[in-house]
Amino acid sequence: MSFTQKGLPAALIGAVLALAAVIAPAHAFDTSNVAFIQTLDATTSIPVGAAEFCKTHRDECRPNAVVVPAVNLDEASWSQLLTVNATVNQTVVPVTDQDLYNVSEFWTYPNGYGDCEDIALEKRRDLIAAGWPASTLLMAVVRERNGDGHAVLMVRTDRGDLVLDNQVGEVSLWSETPYHYIKRQSQADAGKWVDMIDDRPVIVAAAN
Repeated sequence: MSFTQKGLPAALIGAVLALAAVIAPAHAFDTSNVAFIQTLDATTSIPVGAAEFCKTHRDECRPNAVVVPAVNLDEASWSQLLTVNATVNQTVVPVTDQDLYNVSEFWTYPNGYGDCEDIALEKRRDLIAAGWPASTLLMAVVRERNGDGHAVLMVRTDRGDLVLDNQVGEVSLWSETPYHYIKRQSQADAGKWVDMIDDRPVIVAAAN
């Protein structure tokens, strides 16, 4: 199931709208469904870039006062998600940290330029400013098929974990992306991270 910039696939529009009328409240949804990535209970190491970011943005790396399990994905929230994803992707020019700051890894908000984690951080900030609960907006690190590390924003909704990515224009369920998921922020505490369980077969890109 893929959510695109134009909306849900035509064949699913009727079903999704019907589901919206009867779906249970967010706190009652079943996270064992494949649409939700599973995580380990114990916290894990924080990515170095994230740890450095937290030193200068302490207010953004604290326990969440209110932990909202998931956002109710209706037409309005879906549209807002698409708008933020597209706007940030279109306005931030992708540039590596090495080219921008002469370091291999540096997490910060973009100043018109930025790499994958900077772009994901901006999307998170924009959605929080729009009223989305911080506990549903989770920075995540993944591995690409060629072995490179990458960062995306995972959004926990009552329809599943959606991924906002700067490399593609679509917003998709995590299970429909080509990445191997490593770890993400804890929903309870933005300053802590948990390992993700991704048991899907790994497909390695062929060398040119």
